Amino acid sequence: MAESQTGDAARAATGAVDRRQVVGGAAILGVLVGLPLYAWQQVRDGADGGASDSEKLLLARLSDLVIPTTDTPGAVAVGVPAFVELALLHGLDETAPPVSGTVRMAGYRGGFSVLEQVARDLNRQAAGDFLSLRPDRQHAVLAAYDADAFGGERQDHPWKKLKALILTGYYTSEVGASRELQYELVPGRWEPDLPLPPNNRSWSSDWTAVDFG
Repeated sequence: MAESQTGDAARAATGAVDRRQVVGGAAILGVLVGLPLYAWQQVRDGADGGASDSEKLLLARLSDLVIPTTDTPGAVAVGVPAFVELALLHGLDETAPPVSGTVRMAGYRGGFSVLEQVARDLNRQAAGDFLSLRPDRQHAVLAAYDADAFGGERQDHPWKKLKALILTGYYTSEVGASRELQYELVPGRWEPDLPLPPNNRSWSSDWTAVDFG
């Protein structure tokens, strides 16, 4: 897949993202615990989203930059772009105002205005087409954009919402919840004080419980 090959080049130039550091950011999505299950079911059932070809490419590239493939499959490999596409269409995570009534008008695009704003912002910071940049430059532009989004006072920053959906899609997938995070169906006895080894993986049962601001 082209996105995967591009992601490999980006990691070679900038170093792979430490996904254990990203897990904390995923906690911003705690309010969505029940919604991802519905969205994943819709993805599996083949529900069609409303993204254009260029938007699909952007979603795939951003997903790969946020969670690339390392020792476990990355966001693109587990189908996160399709999840985010459907989530935006349905306005998850307050990406779109609620639809009045029970009927959606033709052409309804839900929260895709969030993706459109992210695309405009990235193109402006890139002084051109973000997707045409070299992988290392894409990584640098997105890193600066991310720092601005989470370091500022603006609570409704579009990248916060889009990144939240990427993280939700990944960490509620089977791979994210059981291979990237630790998972134990029936936990053992309670241990109040345990050593924390380097690069310890978080548990999929509690990754949404931390307040991230």
